[in-house]
Amino acid sequence: MTGAPQQTVPTGPAIPFATVPFAGVTGRLVGESEPSRPEVALPATDAPNIVLVLLDDVGFGTCSTFGGPVPTPALDRVAANGLRFNQFHTTALCSPTRAAMLTGRNHHAVHMGNIPEGASGFPGYDCIIPKEAATVAEILRQYGYSTGAFGKWHVTPAHEQTLTGPFDRWPTGLGFERFYGILSAEASQFEPPMFDQTTPVMPYEGRDDYHMSEDITEKAIAWMRLQRASNPHRPFFTYLATGAMHCPHHVWPEYIERFKGRFDGGWDELRDGVFRRQLELGVIPGGTVLTPRPPEIPSWEEYPDRYKPVAARLMEVFAGFMAHTDEQVGKLLDAVEEMGEADNTLFIYVTGDNGASAEGTVNGAWSAPSFQNGLPEEPEWLLEHMDDFGSARCENHYNLAWAWALDSPFQWMKQIASHFGGTRNAMAVQWPRRIKDAGALRSNFHHVTDIFPTLLDAAGIEAPSHVNGLAQMPVDGVSMVPVMESTAAPENHVTQYFEMFGNRAIYHDGWIASCFHGRLPWKRFDSAPFDGPQEKWELYDIRNDFSQGRDLAAAHPEKLASLLELFDTEARRNNVYPLKEPGQTFGARYAVHDSLRGLTKMTYTDVHQRMPERSVVNLKNCSFRITAEIAVPERGCEGVIVAQGGNMAGWSLYVGPDGRPRYHYNWLGHEHYVAVSRAVLTPGRRTVVIDHAYDGGMGGGGDSVMRIDGEPVGHVRVERSVPVIFSISGETFDVGLDSGAAVGDYPHVYRFTGRINAVTLERLSEPPADVRALIEDAEFRASLAVQ
Repeated sequence: MTGAPQQTVPTGPAIPFATVPFAGVTGRLVGESEPSRPEVALPATDAPNIVLVLLDDVGFGTCSTFGGPVPTPALDRVAANGLRFNQFHTTALCSPTRAAMLTGRNHHAVHMGNIPEGASGFPGYDCIIPKEAATVAEILRQYGYSTGAFGKWHVTPAHEQTLTGPFDRWPTGLGFERFYGILSAEASQFEPPMFDQTTPVMPYEGRDDYHMSEDITEKAIAWMRLQRASNPHRPFFTYLATGAMHCPHHVWPEYIERFKGRFDGGWDELRDGVFRRQLELGVIPGGTVLTPRPPEIPSWEEYPDRYKPVAARLMEVFAGFMAHTDEQVGKLLDAVEEMGEADNTLFIYVTGDNGASAEGTVNGAWSAPSFQNGLPEEPEWLLEHMDDFGSARCENHYNLAWAWALDSPFQWMKQIASHFGGTRNAMAVQWPRRIKDAGALRSNFHHVTDIFPTLLDAAGIEAPSHVNGLAQMPVDGVSMVPVMESTAAPENHVTQYFEMFGNRAIYHDGWIASCFHGRLPWKRFDSAPFDGPQEKWELYDIRNDFSQGRDLAAAHPEKLASLLELFDTEARRNNVYPLKEPGQTFGARYAVHDSLRGLTKMTYTDVHQRMPERSVVNLKNCSFRITAEIAVPERGCEGVIVAQGGNMAGWSLYVGPDGRPRYHYNWLGHEHYVAVSRAVLTPGRRTVVIDHAYDGGMGGGGDSVMRIDGEPVGHVRVERSVPVIFSISGETFDVGLDSGAAVGDYPHVYRFTGRINAVTLERLSEPPADVRALIEDAEFRASLAVQ
């Protein structure tokens, strides 16, 4: 069996193009000279505008266009004016899908076998996209397209996300002339860590009506209008990648209320209903098997009645969030039509970068950092905080069983690349000038790597052999343009491997072999042995079994064996090995880059803002000292001196309106430990110190003592601490303000009104010698009674 017959070596002209020699005549005087206008790179006159929309964490059966429970009129419009694709595949995880889509190469081949936060020192997993795999944006830009990216990026290496770069793997370094969005995996929709080009901005400051999905859509529309007026001869490439529908599921209350009571029947009923509508709409073929619920997922009947209202509400919030997101895409469609550009605009609407997410655990989540730290919340907490769902007060995620329901009719969900619940995403495409059977369905097998060659083909550009002097890697994707233009187009994506966290599969010519590794997505720190008894290779004939519902491994052992051989070939060619789980490569041994190089002490000033968690001295699971050297003006001061994290986890040293310093430790949004100074800061230079004596272990407690100019003024007992990460939602380290969701009980941003000379973080190998003795001192405890 041969592998990857569709792979092609780029042979187009190298870019950038050489400067064209002057073709006129230069005399001593103008009258003796003949001008010649310099050539400017422009694509063919009929090259289309391109709009590429990518949603996040949306299952195949979510949108009404594909039988789902959420009305999606914008997706309906694209499908009615163009085509639906029901066999389009992603990689089962966000960053790998984005890297494969933008480069046209398989995700491990471009080193993105994981998300940047989980990078490790192996070629398929270091998350550093090779320059030998230029993005489609870079190629389109050099051929004369205007290029803009708006929303979630999430393919910049973690160690390159600082405000000093390097910036060559930020959007502006990978072909996008305009960028407005987030670099992170997820973000609060109300307080996201936004960048305008490479400059951090806080568009939500002073506003209670801000929502990121609305903001990025408005910025994309404004940029397209500006581009049309200032560069009317250049087509545009607009890439809108929403942070939605990744958690936190944040949306305005009126959208949530639209779905009140709609999910009271539970996830089994929802999945059955989605399946029936899919058959009625014809988006899945007759005879498709509705795959059964895995035993690891509870039925609605067995789920406790007490917590069913919580689960239903979480799903209502998700549905409202989805409706709101599709509404933003509708605004983008409206803008293209209003500009008179719809006829020759290729508009691609991919409804997810992987299947629906089951990372929210069995009971759902109020605080996303809870399950990200392996500390799922008690359902009673969720019940008590239902009114927070959808708001900035929490980072909610629905129950894992809803993800399974929304991935109907397939098995499994996000992360599980062995089965289509993790990799099959609904897509619609419109291009009125070229698509002649509007409203039709295409069932050709395609993969996210096909976006790159499709866009180049549509623009009339051959993939260049060299970009910026470097020979380019072979392209794994194939163009979908022939399929868009004809119902008779043959299958052209013949071979495709899948792998994520050990879940693996190989597709070839209508057959797929699949192996679920065994680690469940909601069991973040669990592990299963490779080649262990829980692994079983299955075989499906997907031309006759749309949903992987009938395992034919026992009936066709020779076919299975040949596919396993092909998987090994593809795995070796694409840097898939070594197979690994996400938890196996944490730690210094596997780190791609340690920006601190083992430093345990660093001094920061108020220029240090929006610093990623990994680029700052790590104060977790240890004793530590925070030293703030400040100047207090005669009028007094207030505001944040230094903060890390956000309202769901983190710590902050700040001065309240009463002039008293406070040290606030926030454990997953659930528990707040606050030391308040018994003394007010007086004018002049002052040194505020937090000494923390740690109890030991992972996520252990400790005692924090506050001093002003050496005098003990406050204490708090921290019963437990965050063991792994404060935030993957872009909550950062800031000096002089808190740039995201507030760690403590203070206003947005809350800029410090004094002067900050220095803030030093120091990780200590031993607890400060006098802290334990001090907190046992009766006189000191009595002095704190004023609190």
